[in-house]
Amino acid sequence: MQLGTRWPAGGEPPASVPDALRGEIAKVENSLPQIGPAPMWTLTWLEGRPIAELDSGIEVSLDAAGHATVSTFDPMD
Repeated sequence: MQLGTRWPAGGEPPASVPDALRGEIAKVENSLPQIGPAPMWTLTWLEGRPIAELDSGIEVSLDAAGHATVSTFDPMD
């Protein structure tokens, strides 16, 4: 795994975030509650594919065909 970068939800994603993920990241952010501090995104790379994980348990990644997908995970695991 290659470590990437972090940024707050609602902020401008760093240039290192691939264009293929940006649209789904924006959709996720538009659905977040507007109360409390913004969760943080973490961009990492696994087997050459980017993965953006939101601290609150949402993940945006690319599938084998290069399409962005959104899934959830338990941030306590």
